[in-house]
Amino acid sequence: MARQDQVLLLEPQHELKFRGPFSDVVNTTLKLSNPTDRNVCFKVKTTAPRRYCVRPNSGVIDAGTSINVSVMLQPFDYDPNEKSKHKFMVQSMLAPPEMTDMEGVWKEAKPDELMDSKLRCVFELPAENEKTHHDLDANKMMSSNLLKSESSTLSMKSMSSTLDDGEVKKIMEECKRLQMEAQRLREENKQIREDDGLRMRKSSMMSSQHSSHSMVKEEGLSLRMVALIVLFFVVGVIIGKLVL
Repeated sequence: MARQDQVLLLEPQHELKFRGPFSDVVNTTLKLSNPTDRNVCFKVKTTAPRRYCVRPNSGVIDAGTSINVSVMLQPFDYDPNEKSKHKFMVQSMLAPPEMTDMEGVWKEAKPDELMDSKLRCVFELPAENEKTHHDLDANKMMSSNLLKSESSTLSMKSMSSTLDDGEVKKIMEECKRLQMEAQRLREENKQIREDDGLRMRKSSMMSSQHSSHSMVKEEGLSLRMVALIVLFFVVGVIIGKLVL
């Protein structure tokens, strides 16, 4: 039994073009549209799976919607004399009304329920002047992407810094609490310094008073000793005169 005609609309329909140079990954887009009123399962297959990265390579397209499939050709040494034999096939089938296991649906599908479309790969290598122009465009695109990325980063930072009123209120209360705590610590520190200064002054005064008392006591003892010596001297002189 002949297979059904493809219900999906492919863009492009017959060829996937990859434009070099091929020293880096080359990307092209395959658009799949579902014009029907039913969901459609799809798979994208290739004859050279190691040479291409396809995202997404399978899935479900809802009724009346479309999806872009990114086909990325991996870097390779391009030979213009070698014709590309790579091909892609888009396989599809109408999704059951209540589908839970897509892989199971594919396994149980009958051949007459499957639809497919084939596309061939075309490699194009630009001329030297076109290559230069391409490199310039690529550099401009890279610079533009970098600027967009930086702008996006700044926007994300700005968005992340935007807070609602409740969060702002919490932050203000926390700041106020920290300020009060800092003020309390400063007052305690000041009081500790004042207490230390007072103790030091008291200690200094006590030491000074003790020193003064000792000096007065020593001076009193010295004066007494001198007085006693003078008294003994006078008494000795008087006794000596009486004896003579």
